[in-house]
Amino acid sequence: MAFTRTTEQSSRYEHLEKMSVHDLLTNINNEDKTVPLAVEKAVPQIETLVSKVVAQMKNGGRLFYIGAGTSGRLGIVDASECPPTFGVPFDMVIGLIAGGDTAIRKAVEFAEDDANQAWKDLSEWHINEKDVVIGIAASGTTPYVIGGLEKCNENNITTGCITCNEGSPLSQTATFPIEVVVGPEFVTGSSRMKAGTAQKLVLNMISTATMIQLGKVKGNKMVDMQLSNVKLIDRGVRMIMSEIPVAYDEAKILLEAQGSVRKAVDFYLSKNNL
Repeated sequence: MAFTRTTEQSSRYEHLEKMSVHDLLTNINNEDKTVPLAVEKAVPQIETLVSKVVAQMKNGGRLFYIGAGTSGRLGIVDASECPPTFGVPFDMVIGLIAGGDTAIRKAVEFAEDDANQAWKDLSEWHINEKDVVIGIAASGTTPYVIGGLEKCNENNITTGCITCNEGSPLSQTATFPIEVVVGPEFVTGSSRMKAGTAQKLVLNMISTATMIQLGKVKGNKMVDMQLSNVKLIDRGVRMIMSEIPVAYDEAKILLEAQGSVRKAVDFYLSKNNL
């Protein structure tokens, strides 16, 4: 099958500079509406990868995201949200970006073109066969990402990917590829738009479904979340009140003493032989 970079094809819209603000926003929104439908088509691929991630993490493995530019930043965002949301260690889900932490805020020229650097970055974390590495690249051609997955394959480390072109070199490299084909961008080649949105949606699905499968959610609540601000403490108190028959002040005392919603509820139930 011939590889076509649909993410680089010309926009369906012409003369953007002549459009009114209303038309610009409406047309961007119309394009964005197509993204969830593209993600829906990839659900079987996402399910296969998530099932593998869960199995590996239950066996003590970690999840790594590697990417460059927007893709790398999205991986870092998803990874960084796992500890506060699900109460997991900071090194359970790890995001790595071409060019290092500097590239999170400022583009590092040609960093994505080094096919050897991702493996060096992963090696600093003592990556092993229990882990899973997901390469993120809208184009599916980023050397940093492909090179990283190739070395992982050589070392019997599970590999997945998220890309927005069908049949890309990245998809052919990953053992568990996810392809979300969103088509041309509103601004030609600006894959931070629909492609970036698609990648964010898929990352949400991967990390959230994985953490639920690992028991980090009870009912529909983040019972292991970190209590890092007043809003979250209040949310935690109300979660406790919905689970056990205590007033707000008592729930807050329990939460502060036990450190999490789950521990507070378990402590109360055990203390009262419930």
